[in-house]
Amino acid sequence: MTTATLTCPLCEATCGLRVTLDGDRVTGVRGNPDDVFSHGYICPKGASLGALHEDPDRLRTPMVKRDGRHEPATWDEAFAVIAERLPAVIAEHGADSVAAYLGNPSVHNLSTSLYARVLLKALGTKNVYSASSVDQLPKHFTAGYMFGHPLTIPVPDVDRTDYLLMLGANPLVSNGSLMTAPDIRGRLRGIQQRGGRIVVLDPRRTRTAEAADEHLAIRPGTDALFLFALVQVLFEEGLVTLGALDGLVEGMDRVEAWAKDFAPEGVEARTGIAADDVRRIARELAAADSAAVYGRMGTTTQEFGTLASWLVDVLNVLTGNLDRPGGAMFPLAAAGQANSAPGAGRPFRHDRWQSRVRGLPEVIGELPVAALAEEIRTPGAGQVRALITVCGNPCLSTPNAAALDAALDGLDFMVSVDVYLNETTRHADVILPGPSPLARPHYDIALYQLAVRNVANWSVAALDSDVPQEWRTLLRLAGVVAGQGPDVDITALDDMVAADLAGRAGVDLADVGGRVGPERLIDVLLRGGPYDVTLADLEASPDGVDLGSLAPRLPDVLSTPSGRIELAPEPIVQDVPRLVDSLAAATGDPGGMVLIGRRNLSSNNSWMHNITPLVRGENRCTAQIHPEDATRLGLLDGGTALIRSRTGEVKVPVEVTDVVRPGTVSVPHGWGHDLSGVRMAVAETHAGTNSNVLSDDLLLDAPSGNAVLNGLPVEVAPV
Repeated sequence: MTTATLTCPLCEATCGLRVTLDGDRVTGVRGNPDDVFSHGYICPKGASLGALHEDPDRLRTPMVKRDGRHEPATWDEAFAVIAERLPAVIAEHGADSVAAYLGNPSVHNLSTSLYARVLLKALGTKNVYSASSVDQLPKHFTAGYMFGHPLTIPVPDVDRTDYLLMLGANPLVSNGSLMTAPDIRGRLRGIQQRGGRIVVLDPRRTRTAEAADEHLAIRPGTDALFLFALVQVLFEEGLVTLGALDGLVEGMDRVEAWAKDFAPEGVEARTGIAADDVRRIARELAAADSAAVYGRMGTTTQEFGTLASWLVDVLNVLTGNLDRPGGAMFPLAAAGQANSAPGAGRPFRHDRWQSRVRGLPEVIGELPVAALAEEIRTPGAGQVRALITVCGNPCLSTPNAAALDAALDGLDFMVSVDVYLNETTRHADVILPGPSPLARPHYDIALYQLAVRNVANWSVAALDSDVPQEWRTLLRLAGVVAGQGPDVDITALDDMVAADLAGRAGVDLADVGGRVGPERLIDVLLRGGPYDVTLADLEASPDGVDLGSLAPRLPDVLSTPSGRIELAPEPIVQDVPRLVDSLAAATGDPGGMVLIGRRNLSSNNSWMHNITPLVRGENRCTAQIHPEDATRLGLLDGGTALIRSRTGEVKVPVEVTDVVRPGTVSVPHGWGHDLSGVRMAVAETHAGTNSNVLSDDLLLDAPSGNAVLNGLPVEVAPV
């Protein structure tokens, strides 16, 4: 029997775990009480790590499609197929004829976090897509233009704040998102125990809303109107206080001018939030000793996602709570944080290229995934004819998912790096698996850049594996694309990657020693980072290294053209007139319904639905609807609803409950495991409904191109 100490790689909380092993069999998983960040906290996902490791459906050998069926193959056989077919597509149709899609799990995997970019560079395609454009892209967009870099994202200093205003966020279920914070329940309780206050705006009475001091059920998709009304009150009542930000802010007069169109009384009918409540919350924000405003999926995946994301930080600035303890602060990660050096990097810009069919803008090097299906279907120069997916399931997770599912059948060739034969990889000609999470080293390079406390933790692989690490697979793919054939020298490629990174980080590669792969790259990034820490230091501290509370970083963190906070950058505020117009627009049929999503603590998108411990209990894939709407529409609890949108229709079991506000129907995302050709036995038994059959690929946040998944107009009727 052995015990491995590691960081959970399954969500954004980065909790420390202790895993007991009998050989290569997992006998127990529990929270690590000595972890410097999570202090023993564990959620159902972390506890299921053993079940994921032992899942019989998890692929352990490559699969090659022959005569329409996926069959096991050797690694050399799989790469021989790739080398024969993928370069031929590029040679005939050009680099842009190959698209790449990176899924959510790629962020939780050190190999894919570090080496996917090597593959993308080798491809040289403009057709890069990811889960970001069905998630947080508006936040990257606003952070880039306000502060200079898309990952210069302020996070709530929850451990010291006195007042937390949350919109469209349910961290008690998500474990935090764009806010790495293990044991968020304990951290929120800490706010209340020190006399602070938590206010939640959400169309549902979520677990977080139930734990808050106040919950206001806002109408879906109207967060930007509510936030602008708060801004209007701050200016009208003379409550704006920049504090230490005085002299660091550009464009405040423009924001004040725009805010005059959004008086609380003028937006009340649209948001469903009383004008008196808006004024009271604005005054509470301004009067609190420290306060932070935080918005998440409910704010980013809506029609005005960019404006809502922008206004969150506008409020943090106008109340003097940006970059101060207890406010919204900028983390300083030990490795990989581009803004760790003063003024580092060029000012952010987007729209450097556009999608071929609709002309949608590039943001952070990728195009909106809502455009992928049409880029495959539409003939002509630049048509996507081949696809590489890395740890993703876009056939469930993207708008108008059925259209993408159909489009993939028209590809000339497809490769997937994935551990499951799922709804997307069933289309692949070759599937290349990776090892179990227990058989790979881990460091949360992206998530520590969003952490509520500066920490660093390295996990050594607990087990050996015959399955190659994904970094080797990605380098081998890059070699094939670069014309070096299936037997490319992976060691030589890895040396080139390490040398390039060391040169940019100002690190002597000789100091790193004989390390290879992600271990070498992380050691380089640590040595070139803002702390005096190396990988050897982290290896000697398996419970993690605490680097301290968040500290003020302005103005050094900024890389905007002015060197100041850009409060009214043109690429953002040019969408304000559209928001003004929405106030004058007819509200539509008062009996109309809008769709929102939801999430369960035991679910992390589609990739955890094949784990038996996480799908036990009652059916979670239901349509939650308010009793008033159920009576009006003739729906019965336990019956079945037919939900229609422009793009499709689904049948969903009805759950009549007052946790949702009237006019709203809530269906969770990530389900719909009932397609042929999938080999996920547990998920198929708990198939559920794919809500993204209803989401509209033509309805996007205008500035960023992010998908609109909340506030989507639908028709609801009994079956």
